[in-house]
Amino acid sequence: MARDVADRGAFVLTVSPESGGAGEIPSTRTPVILLVEDSVADVRLMQEVLRETGLPHQLVVAGDGERALRVLRGEGDYSGQRAPDLVLLDLNLPGMDGRQVLRTIKQDPALRRTPVLILSTSTAESDIIASYEAHANCYLSKPVDLSDFFRLAEAIRDFWLRLVILPPKVGPNSRPAG
Repeated sequence: MARDVADRGAFVLTVSPESGGAGEIPSTRTPVILLVEDSVADVRLMQEVLRETGLPHQLVVAGDGERALRVLRGEGDYSGQRAPDLVLLDLNLPGMDGRQVLRTIKQDPALRRTPVLILSTSTAESDIIASYEAHANCYLSKPVDLSDFFRLAEAIRDFWLRLVILPPKVGPNSRPAG
């Protein structure tokens, strides 16, 4: 797994209630979460905290912006896979950075409805403003403390994946839930 992200690869991890989660989600299908992150340590941490929330989910990890767009568009190796329901996007990525990825997503009619949550170490006002101007759905600062990271993951689970009704996919690149 570490090699995949370090090589800017992508991989899929599916977590079901039987695989160690402690809670239940009142949903008819498992949400697909795209984590766009190049730090192996941050990927491992996010995998662990999402698993610990008890949220059944499928986590797709992309280590760079170009791969993230291929995942979102269902191109190449990602053809036929369910489109992500939610994107967790780091701003500082190799190649196409998160700012460019966000702008591309929000300008694409087939992708723009997909909620994009910025998850960054940056608390610079310019990054926050630019993200919202590019139509990020929210801006979250990556916590330093482990317990705060768990609280953040629980908040994402509770709000974005339990309370919010996510939009259906549209356009020629949309893929049915299945």
